[in-house]
Amino acid sequence: MKAIGLDIGTTSISAVVYDSDSDEILLSKNLPSGGFLQSPNAWERIQDADKLAALAEEMLSELLGLYPEADSIGITGQMHGIVYTDRNGKAVSPLYTWQDGRGGLPYKYGESSASYMTRVSGQRLSTGYGLVTHFCLNRTGQIPKEATSLCTIGDYVGMRLCSRKTPLLHSSNAASLGLFDLRKSAFMSGFFSILEMDAGMLPPVTPRLEPLGRYHGIPVTAAIGDNQASFLGTAGFSTDAILVNEGTGGQISVASLNPFTSENIETRPLIDDKFLLVGSSLCGGRAYAVLEAFFRSYAKAAYGKDEDQYYVMGQLAEEGAALAGHSSMLVETAFSGTRSDPSKRGSISGLSEDNFTPAGLVYGTLSGIADELFRMWLEIRDSAGVNPQALYGAGNAIRKNRVLKRIFEEKFGLEMQLLPQSEEAACGAAKAGTEILY
Repeated sequence: MKAIGLDIGTTSISAVVYDSDSDEILLSKNLPSGGFLQSPNAWERIQDADKLAALAEEMLSELLGLYPEADSIGITGQMHGIVYTDRNGKAVSPLYTWQDGRGGLPYKYGESSASYMTRVSGQRLSTGYGLVTHFCLNRTGQIPKEATSLCTIGDYVGMRLCSRKTPLLHSSNAASLGLFDLRKSAFMSGFFSILEMDAGMLPPVTPRLEPLGRYHGIPVTAAIGDNQASFLGTAGFSTDAILVNEGTGGQISVASLNPFTSENIETRPLIDDKFLLVGSSLCGGRAYAVLEAFFRSYAKAAYGKDEDQYYVMGQLAEEGAALAGHSSMLVETAFSGTRSDPSKRGSISGLSEDNFTPAGLVYGTLSGIADELFRMWLEIRDSAGVNPQALYGAGNAIRKNRVLKRIFEEKFGLEMQLLPQSEEAACGAAKAGTEILY
């Protein structure tokens, strides 16, 4: 059985053809998404929803040309963000992405919109969550008059493929928007009147993998969240594994039959009666890109050349790893804050004459990236009583950096396994797509 999986990410769109009989990826494709739309506001992070959908359909058509016998199509994409649709199922707004910062701006009582909604609802809500963004747009009168519903970008792509007029959200995507009851698998619509929002814009939700419709006769599954898709793409449906994903952000995920939530850990729906216990770092692998920009700017100032520094940084990382046991600087990589404290920033400590070197800074940054997620893992382990025996890695920051992979292995005391191909989320979407055929 062959299944196609689509992943509409923040910076790229990926697709795979997965063979469930051999458990192999037969083909993978990747296209840049085109980036963010220009905005006068530095905190606004929006993308063209129709352009993303068109690129996804273009990629899907290419894969179907090579594998016309495909049995199903699964979809995933960046979570938390929202796009508004009208009664005909057309986008009437840009995609307000998970990186959109309007929810963290001052609102009233010295609080941001996210913290205000958290206090009112008793639910932890963060900047970038779709219903936090919706609250901000609603109170400033920026919701398009034609809008009748809202959904994630994965849901919108599914609507476009199946010519649907209304979205259907899998609980994994619905929960990422906020104000969601995990036990009931439904939005907490009672809070909408308190927050002066129209609950009528909430789409229907399903906890099961259900077909949205068909694309050229092929069943299309309701989109699932990218975190859940990455877990399925690497660990499958196992409750005996840890997934560490380092990309634009960072996440640690463990499957469980019981929900557990704290200031740093959230529970997300997985499939049916399973949950993911998830810790998220906002900067994640992007911290390494920030460091590369630092070295690049120095090289440009010193030598007049604006050149990629990742190769040199890789060499420095190995050098730093060799000296790590003696005297390592400590780098806190919360450059973009944390989910619980958006105002928090990174820091460097433990400096000495011996370790204050480019190699020390590179290794310290990689170790800081790993430390942030490892601390979350310790909280999951101690509070939820889980003890997985396998460690999986996903995301380009791990795949392209041997030292970071070794750091995670040392911290967890487990060998990290990677998929042969890099499109874990697309593979998970494809695996989810096969479920509707049984």
